[in-house]
Amino acid sequence: MKILTIHADFIEFEAKKKALKDAEEVKKGRERIEECLVVFSAVQKRDEEDLAGVTQRYVTEINDIARQVNTKTIVLYPYAHLSSDLAAPAKAEKVLKDAEEVLKKEKFIVHRAPFGWYKSFNLSCKGHPLSELSREFTAEGKAEAGKGKEEVSEAVKAEAKLVSHWHILDLDGKLHSISYDKEKRKFAGFDFKKYPQLQQFAAYELAKNRVAQQEPPHVTYMKKLELVDYEPGSDPGNLRFYPKGRFIKGLIEKYVTQKVKDYGGMEIEAPIMYDYEHPSLKSYLNRFPARQYAIQTPNKKVFLRFAACFGQFLMAHDAQISYKQLPVKLYELTRYSFRVEQHGELTGLRRLRAFTMPDCHAFVADLKQAQEEMLRRFELSRQVQEGFGFTLPDELEFAIRVTKEFYEQNKSFVSSLVKKWGKPTLIEMWEQRFFYFTMKYEWNFVDALEKCSALTTDQVDVENAERYGITYVDEKNQKQFPLILHCSPSGAVERVMYALLEKAAKDEKAGKVPMLPLWLSPTQVRLIPVSIDRHLHFCEGLTAELEKLGLRADIDDRVETVGKRIRSAAQEWIPYTLVVGDEEINDKFKQVVVRDREKNTEEKMRFDQLIDLLKKKTKDMPTDTLPLPRLVSRRIIFVG
Repeated sequence: MKILTIHADFIEFEAKKKALKDAEEVKKGRERIEECLVVFSAVQKRDEEDLAGVTQRYVTEINDIARQVNTKTIVLYPYAHLSSDLAAPAKAEKVLKDAEEVLKKEKFIVHRAPFGWYKSFNLSCKGHPLSELSREFTAEGKAEAGKGKEEVSEAVKAEAKLVSHWHILDLDGKLHSISYDKEKRKFAGFDFKKYPQLQQFAAYELAKNRVAQQEPPHVTYMKKLELVDYEPGSDPGNLRFYPKGRFIKGLIEKYVTQKVKDYGGMEIEAPIMYDYEHPSLKSYLNRFPARQYAIQTPNKKVFLRFAACFGQFLMAHDAQISYKQLPVKLYELTRYSFRVEQHGELTGLRRLRAFTMPDCHAFVADLKQAQEEMLRRFELSRQVQEGFGFTLPDELEFAIRVTKEFYEQNKSFVSSLVKKWGKPTLIEMWEQRFFYFTMKYEWNFVDALEKCSALTTDQVDVENAERYGITYVDEKNQKQFPLILHCSPSGAVERVMYALLEKAAKDEKAGKVPMLPLWLSPTQVRLIPVSIDRHLHFCEGLTAELEKLGLRADIDDRVETVGKRIRSAAQEWIPYTLVVGDEEINDKFKQVVVRDREKNTEEKMRFDQLIDLLKKKTKDMPTDTLPLPRLVSRRIIFVG
């Protein structure tokens, strides 16, 4: 199927003459629809193989685009000129009519232009970057443009059929078996009254509905703050990062990498694509539940990596390792990892097809050493998440996914993790092991729409050392296969940004001021000279002092009122704003009035006191220079 979408101020159309003898009957006269997404649509011959599937994909695509352009009014417009290989008219008409009914049930206002008529139309396109989009697809689960079926691993197929038993493990080590009635949205087996967020997380996991039905708050923030945006020129799930967004992403990358290196991780770099026919890799593809991008190079068929495992495991295979050197810790910040996440699940920064993942593998001698190392990594992850500003365990939820055999044999260890966490935990238990790990844990963020996303994770891998031929020499000079721990102390960097923005949305809903942590704020101090002529030079001197200390300050030198510039600083979430006039310049003690965004206060303090406050609040955190010109007047506008 091919579609061309236009985000329009309006469309007017009128049926003029029947193009098909049995065309549906229509009312005469022009029809006009205001503020809408016009979907010019051509159902193709190959779509006849699975009309229901292509209808579902059609609706998903429309949902996705409508969410991006923020409209609930849809115009379905049959447009045969998009293809030279059209489906039979009756079948094409059925797709459009069925899609109309589904979209109406999903609370869209739907208009459908008559099928089988020559029509005149008049349309006004809005002209923003997403106002004109074209897409081509078949039914969900098949490749684009007729290039064969999607590569789906056995692990992905098994995950869809996997039967899980759900429990809550409390701080006393008691395991509560739980069940969930999706229709009534009620649980049995555990009292969640004291843990409403844990209840939301458990409901999300048991319902297994990953599709976002509406746009989450962080999408509005990421655009409004000019951090990140959708990229219509790429595959869905690949985003554009504006200077401030790239700056925040870079600082997070720097912070996590340094924490892992302090822990003992040895940073490496590996290729992003691998040979489908490599025996170890081919086997692993069917053990890891992720969809992959497949590419035909001039030499071979390859796939884009969906994790850092491949490069680190191949490197460890070639290394000489002694038991005296264990645990060995390899680390890579993958920019990027690629997963073909299903279309309806893609939303903002929460779930992407190209993402940056800090990934640290530890090669350990046995389960005892694995548990000891996992506890160390648990504390590493706690430091990382608290560094982002998350209050643990209040703002994240803990999940442990485990085989029944592992749990029965390691109850005390599993319970020790829950006690370290500090509140009851969701347990997903399998009767048998299918994946390469016997246990994994996750720290999950619950957003404003009650969708949940894993940040921190660690796994006990019992297969891949043997699969990749990774060995160490024990004290008897015998080769042994290590166990492997897979840890991302932060989760994907983009997802950290999502969680921070969603946290800000929750704060705003609770009556607090939304903001980013000070160390991640692109501008930490905004100076506003009352008079550009008289006060700009003094402001430049203050910013220079701050920059020498690794702090970031800019100057709003635009010819606007002071009030308007103060409001602009607030809209950009600037943590501290200083208005500089004659009084500040003439004050021999160099005192300034500081507007504190977090406290929503104004306070007069010496400039050196402000510096001490900033240094204290950013201590031990990475820094960088301003991502944009120091003078606000020199900046371009990225998001209109």
